[in-house]
Amino acid sequence: MHQINPKKLLNSKWTAVRPQNKEKHFIVSEMEFDEEGAVLVCCIEAVMTKRVIFIDWQELKNTSQWHQGWK
Repeated sequence: MHQINPKKLLNSKWTAVRPQNKEKHFIVSEMEFDEEGAVLVCCIEAVMTKRVIFIDWQELKNTSQWHQGWK
């Protein structure tokens, strides 16, 4: 797993290791934080289909599911 700063996630690009429904490339489209700076909401958007998925931002640390950038 790699380190990720949640404050820098917005508009970052990610590649799914095992694409589903031909959705391989994603962009973090929305981030919401509480008063203490903890992440409340993280949304990723599939580039091809524009489908939005709410995920736990911690999942992006899992290198068996996600690669940072578009590969």
